[in-house]
Amino acid sequence: MKSAYRNHFPKCDNTDLGDTREEGRSKLTSDSKKPLVSAVYISTFRPSVKREAEKNKSQWKTMGPAKVAEPSPKNFLQKHSKEPKLPASKFNVPDKKLPALSVPRRTDHPVMGIQSKKNFINANAVAAITGLPKKPQPIYVDRRQGDKYLLETSGLVPKYIKKKDYGVTPKYVTRRNEERKRAQKEQEASNLEHLKNRAMKQLSDEERNSLLQGLKKNWEEVYREFQGLSVEIDTISKKIYKEKLELQMKQLEHDIEVIEKHKVIYIANE
Repeated sequence: MKSAYRNHFPKCDNTDLGDTREEGRSKLTSDSKKPLVSAVYISTFRPSVKREAEKNKSQWKTMGPAKVAEPSPKNFLQKHSKEPKLPASKFNVPDKKLPALSVPRRTDHPVMGIQSKKNFINANAVAAITGLPKKPQPIYVDRRQGDKYLLETSGLVPKYIKKKDYGVTPKYVTRRNEERKRAQKEQEASNLEHLKNRAMKQLSDEERNSLLQGLKKNWEEVYREFQGLSVEIDTISKKIYKEKLELQMKQLEHDIEVIEKHKVIYIANE
């Protein structure tokens, strides 16, 4: 058995063990010679930043739901419990008196023992004999079968024409007519004033002569421009300018003829 184990495992020399020990020592010495890593920088504001972050966050986002006392099943939500309640009034409102009842109360007792000596049979007979007979209601019949209807509600009775205010003009109509007449008078007065301001005035002989001379002078100037046109009018602009001068000359000739024909001329004041 021993020979079998020896054959199975390889042989180990002492030289090999020594080499491995030396390699481990060299590694330790090389690691010790490396420089140590400097400490990580920590800001001085870290606690305050952490405190603000925790303050701004809700409890559900950090460590789960808040640990609070469980509500009691006796303190359940009741109807109208969250509605705002008005404060008690400082004024004492006097109690209003209840109106008198038309029926007797349950605690009231009727008056007993009262008797009357009146003979109601004889009294009713006397009232029926001495009383006036009841007048029948006026009716009308509109069919041959004899259908009857009350005459008062039919509209056939001249009830409205017998009223005191029948045919009288209502107050609002008279008031409206007065306002309309007043507005009409004001409008007529304003129209008369406007016509007076724009009254016609007669031209004097000097103004008429000066106006006539000015129109003739304008006609001569337009006629001079018309004579200065070229013989051959071959463009559109020349045709338009010629037509414009002709219209001006015709208008001036018409005005001159009117002023010369009428010696008395009226003009409106503007």
